[in-house]
Amino acid sequence: MRRFLKITIFLLGGKVSLFAQTAVIPLYPNAAPGSKPTPSDYVEHTGNGWTTKVSQPTLTPFFPPDGKASGAAIIVIPGGGYAGLAVNHEGAEVAKRFAEVGITAFLLKYRLPSDLIMRDRSIGPLQDAQRALELVRSRASEWKLDTSKVGVIGFSAGGHLASTLGTHYTKSHIGKSNVSLRPSFMMLIYPVISMGEFTHGGSKENLIGKDAFQQQIDLFSNEKQLRQDTPPVFILHAQDDKVVHVNNSLLFYQEVLKHGGKAEMHLFQAGGHGFGLNNKAGGQWFESSLNWLRINKFF
Repeated sequence: MRRFLKITIFLLGGKVSLFAQTAVIPLYPNAAPGSKPTPSDYVEHTGNGWTTKVSQPTLTPFFPPDGKASGAAIIVIPGGGYAGLAVNHEGAEVAKRFAEVGITAFLLKYRLPSDLIMRDRSIGPLQDAQRALELVRSRASEWKLDTSKVGVIGFSAGGHLASTLGTHYTKSHIGKSNVSLRPSFMMLIYPVISMGEFTHGGSKENLIGKDAFQQQIDLFSNEKQLRQDTPPVFILHAQDDKVVHVNNSLLFYQEVLKHGGKAEMHLFQAGGHGFGLNNKAGGQWFESSLNWLRINKFF
């Protein structure tokens, strides 16, 4: 009964409580650039924490408790091989954890590559990530955020999208923007990085196709897209990952160093793939990521 009353007070009084969410925010007021009309049988479905056939991308904010907000923000990008979205353990659970410590989190539900709803499926997810970053920065004053402390975290194929956002920011795929499309920092958790030798076959095929030209393979091999002003990056992977080879993270880390960038990498001996916040082999990484954010003055 006491819990019920607390929730009622929250609803009537409008107070922001732990992990408070506002309404889900559509990314585009109209259709996304380059989109096609959605076929009647292309219907979004969510079950057991797995979402497919997204045609209306959204952001769901998770705000910190009263008095705890730090001004930092992070866009959370779940993985799923560009075939679906692991919206719980690589999405909402992660967003709640960041909100708990004072970092405003935004869960991105992005469109999955599809010729049915996109003219160019290879840039559809990137458009949504760029638009999410634009939206957060454009409403920073409303949400009391520091625009220089808006980063991104991505898991698996979501890590590929996060690293694409963090390396392809010189070109807007959403039209002219009045805010920077460069994230302040990247956090890449067992990420797909390369479309080359060590790629995850499903992610590559879903994004650019089996028979992609070498130019497109290179373009979306994000270890080849680094520059001197690439955002600082936190990388995490398990050595025994049988789904996304650990060399994806190693390649990215090495190239960051070659370009004089900032990077911190954590490698677990075991843990496999897709463990989200909790590596059941015993490795915990969340506190390490917060320490990294503090060292780089983002939190």
